[in-house]
Amino acid sequence: MKIAIIHDDLMRRGGAEQVVLSMMKAYPQADLYTMCYQPDLTYVEFKQYKVHTSVFQKLVKTEKAMKMLFFPFGIISMNLLKIKGYDIVLISNTFGGKYVSVDSSSKVFIYTYTPFRLAWNPTSYTEYNNSSGIKRIAFDLVTSILRRIDAKAAKKGRYFMGMTKETAQRIKDAYHVDDVKIIHPPVKCDNFYQSDSPSDYYLIVSRLEFYKKVDLAIRAFNKLGHKLVIVGNGSKKEALKEMAKDNIIFKSGLPKEEIASLYANCKGFIFPQHEDYGITPLEANASGRPVIAYGQGGVLETMVPYTGNDQAATALFFKEQTEESLISAVQQFETLKFNPGFITAHAKKFDESVFVTELRKYIAENS
Repeated sequence: MKIAIIHDDLMRRGGAEQVVLSMMKAYPQADLYTMCYQPDLTYVEFKQYKVHTSVFQKLVKTEKAMKMLFFPFGIISMNLLKIKGYDIVLISNTFGGKYVSVDSSSKVFIYTYTPFRLAWNPTSYTEYNNSSGIKRIAFDLVTSILRRIDAKAAKKGRYFMGMTKETAQRIKDAYHVDDVKIIHPPVKCDNFYQSDSPSDYYLIVSRLEFYKKVDLAIRAFNKLGHKLVIVGNGSKKEALKEMAKDNIIFKSGLPKEEIASLYANCKGFIFPQHEDYGITPLEANASGRPVIAYGQGGVLETMVPYTGNDQAATALFFKEQTEESLISAVQQFETLKFNPGFITAHAKKFDESVFVTELRKYIAENS
């Protein structure tokens, strides 16, 4: 059985790229295709594979340029990428993977993290929210076009997979499909470990973008005065650094060993966004560390919230996406004593081995 795996782009270090690496572990002989690939901008593990790219590779060298030129050049480039001669085409996708051309005889499986945000949820972008007049009209025209072509591209999928119940419903609503198989994204538990003596800092590991709500955490910790380490890159990095007081430290480009150490030794992990899934809270759990999370989205399916027994919980939820609510949660968190053993055991339910087994089973049952 000949298999192709397609992903939007390989120009960042994010959860979706980790999922692709796990897909390649499930099917190590698969051919890997993407819109554009910059080895120094994504995980080093991709260097062990032959990565086939579209002609867009010649146009862009950075993630920022890729986003600016995606409409229409990225879409056109993916349409020109011919995925021919494969029995199975597995598409890892948010915005670009499903635009490739495939044989009508191929069985197409689409793993969608969430329908393309710019098309289906433009208010998650600062630029859209800040637009008005002619600029807003242009935005609305582009999003309308994107919705049409995105929905049309999804029709090549025969089988759909999603991360959670919430994202599965979004997929059904956007693409008018009846059935979406839920397979939780993987956590590589072996990459993390427990520390016998955690330190006194809190931790965020995130892309620094508007919808990640890192600004909310910064405002809260500016008032609390507690140490906060923020690991990540993104378009809002400089603006966020300007907001932060001296108790908040920014780091980026860290090797996985240093990130594992930061997880293992933090007092707790802060997760202020409404995320489709959220691998980083599970990475914290794999390190035996509890999470303070906004209680919406993927964490409702991946975390065990504190409801009175701190020995049988992996997270403390705050109810409102405000700095006051987060501050109150941190203050309550300081009075609790979570059980690292329980937390780590829970994380193993989402281990990469579970993902690989479920993915192989689902594809085998439908091939």
